[in-house]
Amino acid sequence: MILPIEGKGGSAGRLHVCNVTASGLTRIILGPIIEADKVVIVSYNILGVENATKHPELYSGVSPKYLDWQRRKKLLCKEVKSYQPSIMCFQEVDRFDDLNEVLGKDGFRGLHKARSGEAHDGCAIFWKADLFTLLHEENIEFQRFGLRNNVAQFCVLKMNQALPKADASGSPSGSASRSLLVGNIHVLYNPKRGDVKVGQMRIFLEKANELSQKWGRLPVVLSGDLNSLPQSAIYQFLASCKLHIHQHDRRHVSGQIFSSAYSEFLSRDNHFIRWTDEELMLATGSKRGTLRHQLKLCSAYAGVPGSSQVRDRHGEPLATSYHRLFSGTVDYIWHTSNLVPVKVLETLPMPKLKNTGCLPSKEWGSDHLALVCELAFTEETDHDTSPSNHS
Repeated sequence: MILPIEGKGGSAGRLHVCNVTASGLTRIILGPIIEADKVVIVSYNILGVENATKHPELYSGVSPKYLDWQRRKKLLCKEVKSYQPSIMCFQEVDRFDDLNEVLGKDGFRGLHKARSGEAHDGCAIFWKADLFTLLHEENIEFQRFGLRNNVAQFCVLKMNQALPKADASGSPSGSASRSLLVGNIHVLYNPKRGDVKVGQMRIFLEKANELSQKWGRLPVVLSGDLNSLPQSAIYQFLASCKLHIHQHDRRHVSGQIFSSAYSEFLSRDNHFIRWTDEELMLATGSKRGTLRHQLKLCSAYAGVPGSSQVRDRHGEPLATSYHRLFSGTVDYIWHTSNLVPVKVLETLPMPKLKNTGCLPSKEWGSDHLALVCELAFTEETDHDTSPSNHS
């Protein structure tokens, strides 16, 4: 279900009061938000056809018909269209033309960036063409930085119609043009290569900040499969803007491999883990031990209270991926503070998820679950959407 949040009163974009209504739905009172100033974002790892074929050990309990791409394509497209999205970010896309044909009939335009190297899957961003105009696109090939063959993509999207602008009382006054920067990434899977994972996130965040500033301090939405858990150092890097490299073992920095012995080690004061110069260069771009980013990011799901049946202590879903060898959360939607979450789609409760046996299934077309959130612009997002220096 989608968990709604109602906004009214107070200063723009700040959370004030949280309570539970008679219907059991959580309500957060926000600053003034104009109804039209909202976008629905979907982030979804749709399971690449080649990945499903090359890793049969992950899907040994799945009927072959549930892995068939033609069947999965219909399920996936039907599912995402039911969310009435404005913008969709997909990962593990190796049949872009198929998706583009189906979604194009519903008024979506899309861009695809395939991975470099032998793998053919990549990332794709789709947007509703009657709602947005593409102003700029940019891609990252991490291989150019010695950081494997993963990719990321960015789009600067401008709303096609000027929307009502709220005055100090929250009443519409004049109009404002809204634009935003959307980033999409699929981070390296290999749990032991935390140096590469951190390096990919570093470059992704640096580019997001650069583009946001270039286009007039745009609001930013970052989504994707980060192959990192909510309790990980990478998650904390996103949330806190900094990461002390020497406090973490590169094999554990994503949280995918986490032993009780390592947890006990981290609890000690002044612990120090040595990284090689090569690992530091890949992770930080230099030999410094502290990494920072300039974006003030919030997790969309962590910003909307949810039930312990579907959320962890960080506010993230209990699981966004489920196959024979893994169950956990690796997918996220992050946003800057000039956007606020209004609704999120709750993922499946764990008992129901486990009853599927394994994903994909009869009802679900991927081994991941879709993340969906509705984000609202705040008053502080007025900006000039011309790139600085007109470059």
